[in-house]
Amino acid sequence: MVLLYLIEKEFKQTFRNKFIPKLIVIFPFIALILLPFAANMEIKNVNIVVVDNDKSSFSGQLIQKLDANKSITLFALCPTYLQAFDLVEKDRADVIVVLNRNMEKDISIAMTTKEDLTGGTASSKILVATNAVNAVKGTLGAMYVMNIIADFAADKAAIAGNTTPLEIRPSYAFNERLEYKYFMVPALMVMILTVLCGFLPALNIVGEKENGNIEQMNVTPVRRLTFIASKLIPYWIIGTLVISIGFFVAWIIYGITPVGSFLTIYFFAWLFIFAVSGMGLLISNYFETYQQAMFIMFFLLMILLLMSGLFTPFASMPPWAQSIGRLSPLKYFIETMRAVYLKGSKIPDLIPQLQSLITIAFVLNTWAIFSYRKKK
Repeated sequence: MVLLYLIEKEFKQTFRNKFIPKLIVIFPFIALILLPFAANMEIKNVNIVVVDNDKSSFSGQLIQKLDANKSITLFALCPTYLQAFDLVEKDRADVIVVLNRNMEKDISIAMTTKEDLTGGTASSKILVATNAVNAVKGTLGAMYVMNIIADFAADKAAIAGNTTPLEIRPSYAFNERLEYKYFMVPALMVMILTVLCGFLPALNIVGEKENGNIEQMNVTPVRRLTFIASKLIPYWIIGTLVISIGFFVAWIIYGITPVGSFLTIYFFAWLFIFAVSGMGLLISNYFETYQQAMFIMFFLLMILLLMSGLFTPFASMPPWAQSIGRLSPLKYFIETMRAVYLKGSKIPDLIPQLQSLITIAFVLNTWAIFSYRKKK
């Protein structure tokens, strides 16, 4: 009965602040509507500049093929490489394609002598220079251009009877259209849960410390375990509401629904909320003011997000970074969300993530219980 009264107190205290209920409902909507468009690793606007020194029908057809690609914009045709490079320096272009003199003649000779058009003399007559200040855009832009050139050369070779055309039809498992939002939206739900169910418990207790309310609780016979449970259970309920809003927004705005079961996600979400709420309570035990708690929470949030695999592949990180990332509950819940949403994974398929979340949740909450100093 004591626990029920304490839970009732937490809800009353939460909803007494008019801003927090609005934050709980509005934040998931705003974050899931805006962030997938901003946190997008798809490169669709690569500006290229072409220097056509050949000025043949062959080079004209290649330029048309480059311009026809939806991910590439033919920004300008420049007479010299220096003028093209000036556009790159001014950040107006991303890739320079230089077609050298006698390119058509050299490729025609390559066709006659049965030389491979994707290597040797033919490819040496085309220079692809990339602005690599943005390494991701530069690398992908160069790949787009080189693939188009290779396809064009293969088409010409097939027409000339140089090679037998080979049709390649790639098949993409789990995300056939390569939509980045299918990969990003489930992970952003994890970030939203972390902010709401990790920050709010920490600020809740620190606020009680600043107001002096915690001293009244300290002189009661309420046990530490009951006190911590009364702080955690409301955020299980709030977290369940938040992730349900996330499901709704993902379906309405992006048409994304999990291939797997909602129950699997809810089960892992409850474990994850238990872990991040425990982390928030643990932080609140060691700090006395809002400013201290908020600074530490933002610091931890940045580290946890960057090392969880939210934006970059976890396997691409150096070993020392992976060691830190394995301590983050975000890593395992992000893997779970993506697996259930895209692959339809079930609990038996997610045993490593389940074991890790249980371990982290147990350690953080046990630490939070024993670090809470109840004064008598």
